[in-house]
Parts: sequence; structure tokens; C-alpha cells
Amino acid sequence: MAKRSRKRRKKQTSLSVVNLALLLLYTLISILVVFTMYSYQFLNFSQVNNIYTGVLVLVFVVGLLFVLLRKAPRLTAVLLALFAFIGVVTLFFFKSAIDVTGKLNETASFSEMEMSVVVPKDSNISAISQVTEVQAPLGRDRTNIENVINQVQAEKNHTLQVQDVESYSVAYDNLLAGSSQAMVLNSAYASLLESDYTNKLKTIYTYKIKKEVTTTAQTNEAVDADVFNVYISGIDTYGPISSVSRSDVNIIMTVNQKTKKVLLTTTPRDSYVQIPDGGNNQYDKLTHAGLYGVETSMKTLENLYGINLDYYARINFTSFLTLIDQVGGIEVYNDQEFTSWTNSKYTFPVGNVTLNSEQALAFVRERYSLANGDNDRGKNQEKVIAAVIGKLASINSISNFSAIINGLSGSIQTDMPLSTMMTIANGQLESGTNYEVISQALTGTGSTGQLPSYAMPNASLYMMSIDENSLATVKQAITDVMEGR
Repeated sequence: MAKRSRKRRKKQTSLSVVNLALLLLYTLISILVVFTMYSYQFLNFSQVNNIYTGVLVLVFVVGLLFVLLRKAPRLTAVLLALFAFIGVVTLFFFKSAIDVTGKLNETASFSEMEMSVVVPKDSNISAISQVTEVQAPLGRDRTNIENVINQVQAEKNHTLQVQDVESYSVAYDNLLAGSSQAMVLNSAYASLLESDYTNKLKTIYTYKIKKEVTTTAQTNEAVDADVFNVYISGIDTYGPISSVSRSDVNIIMTVNQKTKKVLLTTTPRDSYVQIPDGGNNQYDKLTHAGLYGVETSMKTLENLYGINLDYYARINFTSFLTLIDQVGGIEVYNDQEFTSWTNSKYTFPVGNVTLNSEQALAFVRERYSLANGDNDRGKNQEKVIAAVIGKLASINSISNFSAIINGLSGSIQTDMPLSTMMTIANGQLESGTNYEVISQALTGTGSTGQLPSYAMPNASLYMMSIDENSLATVKQAITDVMEGR
């Protein structure tokens, strides 16, 4: 009898030690959960965060009393183990969201470009040491060109002489004509050459340049949490999302969380605008602003519309392949029937059309089959963006937020912090209503070869002269949404 009693006391003592350890573990996990939840605004809607905190505190108090009084040790162990597990799962989801957003923000803090020395494909030159002189447009890209020349000197102890030419296109033509030995090529400008340029060139030296990107979000300037503008840049390029390239889609998303309105303003890629920074305040088509970095595209649009762009999101077109399937497809209204040139198996009839990722990519890329070319393409891009935002802003998609963002981490970059994203998500969950998404587009008159391009001098390019009445209307609409009208 006494022996059985000793065994029982020993067993209870063992359980008490286990429960004490579980209580300490649960306490540590709960502190981490609460700290992370309030720091990043997770679950900050309908008092869910406060309720969750209250439950955690209640479990701690009950567990502490049971441990001290040695009551119901088995129940105490199960209770503490269960809520410790729930806390670990919660922390896992919190950390996943923090890590993914961190990746999106990290790539947004810098841009990359490759500076290469290239020779004709059939050239006997195979090493940089065999090159004595290169052609390059010092007047338009001096800093980057001098960087690669200096790097060759430092790394290879080899000096290259630079023959200044008007543009990369001129250097390319001279190289193929045999009037130069080699040229420097900035990867950002490569898209301005003919489409099959890679088949005609051989790279003998490459140097990657990484530059810091400074926008409103990076400078920690105050941003209104309820009303803000996001620049959405759509690119279509190979390589990492941080690569500098032309921007084919230029949309300003004006968000007013108080009125639950989102205004999407499309500025056609061929709009003839004044480009600062590397554009030397000269006029060129908007898409060329991207050659000097995303911050230059933002400044160009800020100057055009007289607004501040608080954040930016840069998306590769291929990200549609993931995004649209992640949200279960989208539906848009198509106002003119056309067959895609980029993927001729797709014909889009007039009316509501349901698109998967591949169909949407063909839909947003097409311009040659459309009555108004790039203007109509911009409208179609806007429709797709609006449809995607509508899906993302729905309750069902917000519950799948982490999976959606995780699938896009290699194809999207943004300087919008997690706290702002959570403010938007919490506001949506709090209200239980969807945002009203409206669209508009800047219009103008197109012409070919009538207006000069700073990035491509002497080239006969299509440009759109902006209609001043359209510009005034667009600016007023942005102001109305921002001011809650």
C-alpha cells in the first residue's frame, strides 16, 4: 500500500515537472506570438488580436493555477501542449508572411544591370585582353560605362579606350558593319536593339552593377495610411526582377481606404513625356524612363500628374502565370473581338471572358490586333489588373494571402512595408466589403517618326502626344479619389 502511494506521488511529481516545463514553453511562445502580432498588425480587425491575447492570458492563468495546486495534471499537460502547438503554428504563419514580404522589400531596395563588352558572333576575339578600343555612348550612359571600364582595369589590369558614339544602337550597327572592334552594352538598353541581337553577338566580359533605389518608402517620409498612390510597373524581361528594363505597363493605383475606392490610371507606354535623371529632362516615350531605373519612371509620372507616388510594385508579365491561377482565374469584359498575335490559338470574343494565366498573358500583351493599338492594350491591362485586385481584395483570397505572395516572390518587388499591407488586409476584413475599383486612361494622338527620342536618336518611333484635356481630366479624377469625393 505504501509502495503504491510512493509510486503515485513519484508519478505526480514527474507530471508536475513536465507541466512546469510546458508552462514555461507555452509562456515563451505566447510572448513571441503577442509581440509579433502587435508589431506587424496581424489580426488587427474586429478585436481579433485582443481576443486572441485574452485567450492566451487565460490559458496561462489556468495553467499556472493547476501547476501550483497540482490539480488535474494530465488535463493541464494536454491543455498546455495543445495551446503551445497552436502558438507555434501561429508563429509559423506570421514568420512566413514576414519572410516573404522581406524578400519583396529587399529586391525593391536596389536595381541591377549587366554591363558587357561584346564582339560580333564570328569574331576571333575571345578574351577582353584582345580588345583595345570599344564604342559606347558616353553622353547618355557615362557613369555605367566608366564603371565597367574601370572594373576591367582593376580586375584584368587592361586598359580600354572608349570611342564615344551617339547611342547603343549606333554602336551596335557599327559593330555589325565591321567598323569597330567591340562595344559596351548596358543590359537595360538591349531591348532597344533588334529582337535577335543575341544571335549576332558574343560576350567576352560582364560586370554586374548594383544600385540603391531611393523612393518615398525608403526615405521614411510620412505616408497617409488611408490615402496613398502606388506605381505599378509591368515589365517583360528575362533575369531577376531587380533588373533595370523598360516598363511596358505604367499604372497608378490610387487607394482611399476610408471610401473603399481604388482608381487605376493607365499612362500608355508611348506617351511623349519629359524624363528626368538619366533622361536629362528631355522628351521621350514613357517606357524609356525605365531604362534609368524605376525611380525615374516614378518621378516622370509624379511630374506629369502633380502627385506623390508613395510606393511601387514592379511585376514581370510572367508573374501573371502564377498570380491569376492562384486566385482561381479572372473575368473581364472585352469590347472588341481579336486574335492574339503572340499566341494565335486564342481568340477573344466581345463580352465577358474568363481567363486563366496563359490566356490573360496573351490578352494583356496584344496591341497589333486592336483598333487603337497601345491605348487599347493599356485598357486591357487595366481590366486584368482590376480583376486581379478585385480577387485579391475578396475575403477568400485574403485567407490565401501568404500562398499567393509566396508564389510571386521571384516575380514581384515592392517597397510597400508589411505593416501597410496588413493595414489594407485588416481594413478589408473589418469592413467585410470589397473595394470599388474604377479605371481611366490618359489619351492622345499617335504619330510615327514625328517626335525625337532621347534614348534612340535618329530612330523613327511611334509616340503619343498627350491630349491636354485628357490630362486635366485624369488629374482631377485622381484628386477626387484622394480627397474622398
